[in-house]
Amino acid sequence: MTTLATQVSIAEALTTVIPDGLPFRFTAYDGSSAGPEDSQIHMHLATERGLSYILTAPGDLGMVRAYVMGDLEITGVHPGNPYELMRMILDSFHFQRPSAAEALRIVRSLGWSHLKPPPPPPQEHLPKWRRTFEGLRHSKARDKSAIHHHYDVSNTFYEWVLGPSMTYTCAVYPTPDATLEEAQYEKYDLVARKLDLKPGMRLLDVGCGWGGMVRHAAREYGVQALGVTLSAAQAEWAAQAIKREGLEDRAEVRYLDYRDVPERDFDVISSIGLTEHIGVRNYPSYFGFLLDRLKPGGRLLNHCITRPDNHFRHTGAFIDRYIFPDGELIGSGRIIAEAQDAGFEVRHEENLREHYALTLAAWNDNLVAHWDEAVAEVGPATAKIWGLYLAASRAGFEHNTIQLHQVLAVKPDARGNSHFPLRPTWGS
Repeated sequence: MTTLATQVSIAEALTTVIPDGLPFRFTAYDGSSAGPEDSQIHMHLATERGLSYILTAPGDLGMVRAYVMGDLEITGVHPGNPYELMRMILDSFHFQRPSAAEALRIVRSLGWSHLKPPPPPPQEHLPKWRRTFEGLRHSKARDKSAIHHHYDVSNTFYEWVLGPSMTYTCAVYPTPDATLEEAQYEKYDLVARKLDLKPGMRLLDVGCGWGGMVRHAAREYGVQALGVTLSAAQAEWAAQAIKREGLEDRAEVRYLDYRDVPERDFDVISSIGLTEHIGVRNYPSYFGFLLDRLKPGGRLLNHCITRPDNHFRHTGAFIDRYIFPDGELIGSGRIIAEAQDAGFEVRHEENLREHYALTLAAWNDNLVAHWDEAVAEVGPATAKIWGLYLAASRAGFEHNTIQLHQVLAVKPDARGNSHFPLRPTWGS
């Protein structure tokens, strides 16, 4: 067991809880240091406020607070793409919880005054217990607030990060050297082919974002497409794009909760990136609603981020407070089981996690390319949060801590006929 002297420097305290050593250089305002001196990446704790953030919110939340507020400085990587740091942390950063005696000695040495939490950054969403004042978890009002927090940042900012497709979901790369735009087109077309779209069909796209799938289906397949989103900014942008492309007679995007869609008897439904916001406990009602809105023989394509297993655990504090408030992930097995229990027949599923890693790398590159404009649009703190989030997510997909699954299901008719071909027709 590590023994600590009465006085412990910040770097010594850090190495106590990371006994295998730091993969990067660390320095602090008290003059202490740790980690390889020749590391390209250097992390510097510049202020006492930064130390208070870290001590009062151990783990990723405290570090993120200090970083966002400028108290934790990182050099050697671009703030728009700190991927090498995230990869380094996942590969080599092994935290060990200190014993009660060690923790007490560390706090005594660093100062009890640092246990007073500083105000969190303004970009941080309320803690879970405070969100109860916005409504019950996954109520319509609270879901609307959560979606507003993440998706109404700025359409201009999203245009810079996502590129011309304005698509904020995993692309499908037909080749490793395909462009992001080519890969997003392929993703929409893969969904269309799996749904077996034909002219005149009626498509409902729930959680439609900026209307990418709606416009693709209407433009490329002559489908009557309706999309719904809880983001007013997305709905406004999508309406303009539909008009710009001359698709008003075939495509529509409404600012509406999917649970309030009144129409029924859709031929097909796509859900691309919505399930993460539903809440695992609400899967029965979610899949039940979608089944109710389909014709017999109608298909559902459910595309969402998952965990690599089916053990429920809460989302990390950084993601919950800064990125997806109230978001929940579970494994594809649970999603398939819930769809089946609702009455769907599952016909196909696949894991596209490598494609999401490539997608995120492209988004990071876009953020770096538009860094100055992004900072001017949303401020340096929000821009840094996005750089960190995208890079950490990329590393997560590469390390198989998160996955991306497409599940194709059908609503059988009264005789159990799925109206499905003997073999898939959508190709690769």
